[in-house]
Amino acid sequence: MPKYDDASWHYGGDFPKELPPENGATHIGFFLTWCIDNGLVSDFQLEESGEDVQRVKERQITGRDFLLQNCDEKFTDEDLNDLGNSFAQDYYQEEGTFAEQHADYLSDYQTAFEILNQELDTKLESIYHIEDSEEVYEGIKIILDERFKQWKAFAGIA
Repeated sequence: MPKYDDASWHYGGDFPKELPPENGATHIGFFLTWCIDNGLVSDFQLEESGEDVQRVKERQITGRDFLLQNCDEKFTDEDLNDLGNSFAQDYYQEEGTFAEQHADYLSDYQTAFEILNQELDTKLESIYHIEDSEEVYEGIKIILDERFKQWKAFAGIA
């Protein structure tokens, strides 16, 4: 079971001590929300956690909540269908031709963080200070929509 990300990788080490550990899962949750919204979630998750998948779609819970409650804080290939995994392998991971030609998810997330700081005229200290909110997700969604479009062209998918 290849693992794309794990919240525990983020809330250890240099993670800001003043923040709750779940903030280490916010960026993963945004990506997972986008995957759910775009029909890229696995049959396994639909069968095991279908009610919560629907709750994410209806914005009753966030993707971060889903990750923490249903995925043991880990984002793996079990969470996505074949198309979702193909995209995640090329974009979520920083290695690879697509990521080198365009960007990888964490680089895009860092850019979004910098833009958010400018637009809100704030001084968030790190990407872990980003709020797990619908407003922030909508900004990340624009980036993900564009990267997915670029990736489909890159992968030769109509």
